[in-house]
Amino acid sequence: MELPPALGAPPILELIDVHAAYGRIEVLRGVDLLVPRGAVMALLGANGAGKTTLLRVISALMPMTAGDIHLGGVHVSNATPDELTRAGLTMVPEGRGVFPNLTVEENLWLASYSGRPVDKILTDAYGRFPRLKERRRQLAGSLSGGEQQMLSLARALSSDPALLLLDELSMGLAPLIVESLYDTVAEIAESGVSIVVVEQFASSALRVSDYAAVMHGGRIVETGEPGEISEKLSELYFGGAA
Repeated sequence: MELPPALGAPPILELIDVHAAYGRIEVLRGVDLLVPRGAVMALLGANGAGKTTLLRVISALMPMTAGDIHLGGVHVSNATPDELTRAGLTMVPEGRGVFPNLTVEENLWLASYSGRPVDKILTDAYGRFPRLKERRRQLAGSLSGGEQQMLSLARALSSDPALLLLDELSMGLAPLIVESLYDTVAEIAESGVSIVVVEQFASSALRVSDYAAVMHGGRIVETGEPGEISEKLSELYFGGAA
C-alpha cells in the first residue's frame, strides 16, 4: 500500500516479512504491513488468523523469529516493551486489562508512571469519559464491560501515545456500547493519534478506519480502503488471497 501524498513522512508503523511461532508452530508467516501516520488501520480476520499474535509481536510481548519492525521510521525490532512505550506505542489488550481491586481513580493514578501529572491524567480521562468521573470511587472490577473498556482507553491515552493498538474492543459488549466506543476511537484519531484496531467483527472498525488489512493463515492477504475491503470480506476471511 502506498502512502498518500499528504502523508509522505515515514509511516508510523512498518512491518517487513515478520515471522513468529509458538514452539514449532509458525503463526505469522511473512507479514508485511504499513500504517500511515495519523491513520486508523483496521486489522481484520477470522479467529486464528494471527491478529492478536501480530499485536503482541509489535508490542514486543512476543519475539519475532524473523523480520523487521519500524516505528516512526526507527528500527525497533529488538526493543523492549518499556522502550516501545517511551517511544510512543501503547496497547489496550483483549480483555481490557484493568486492576479490578482498585478504584477507577486509583487505576488512573497508576498511569502517572508515564511522567504526566496525575491532575492532567484525571482531567483528560474524565473529560473524554464523563461516566468514569461518576464511577471514580467504584472498584474497576464492578464496572460494566463498556465502562471497563472506557477505563482501559483512558489509561492507554494517559501516556500520550503516537500509536495506539486496540485488540477486540467489542468483545462481550452490546452493539450500542460497541458503536459508542468506536465513536470514541474516531475522536482519538482526530486528535492525531495513529491507531491499529484488531476486530473479528468488522463493521464497526471499518466505519471509523482509513484503511483495512485482512489476515488469513498468518499473512496479510489484502489491504485497501474500507469500502474495497468490505465488498470482498467474506471471501477474504475464509478463502484468503485467490
